[in-house]
Amino acid sequence: MTLLNAPEFDARRENRKRNLLVGSGVLLAVAIVVALAGYVMGHGWAFSNLPVEHRVSVFLNTVERGDYAKAYGIWNNDPNWQQHPQRYDYTLQRFTEDFTTASDWGGPITSFHVDVSKRDKTGVVVAARINGKKKLFLKYESSDGTLSYFPMQLEY
Repeated sequence: MTLLNAPEFDARRENRKRNLLVGSGVLLAVAIVVALAGYVMGHGWAFSNLPVEHRVSVFLNTVERGDYAKAYGIWNNDPNWQQHPQRYDYTLQRFTEDFTTASDWGGPITSFHVDVSKRDKTGVVVAARINGKKKLFLKYESSDGTLSYFPMQLEY
């Protein structure tokens, strides 16, 4: 093929190629921004910890409402826990005491805010501010979906 018999310039094809190239670049830039924003804001790369934060939020809402039996089911990831309460060493009575009178934040939960979450080898640690002042650290175990207290504090 020589210059004398070269194919005609196809403007539509060139526009399509240019638009795909620009669109791919924009999509890549948005993906990088979303991934970094989630990490910087404390919600995991690309906001990957948001489902766990939502689960903790549902749990704390249930405790705030005073429905300790349902909250205990969320804690143990077992909505039918009442059919076999002997499976759990952490009893409903102790659970209720921990979230009312014997709590570190000085009483029942009246308000909360999920602040940040960090992933570790076995799950996700979620930090929540209880009653506007005290911090509560809960650990979500990925293997069985249960919640537990986390003994250390997250720095954020």
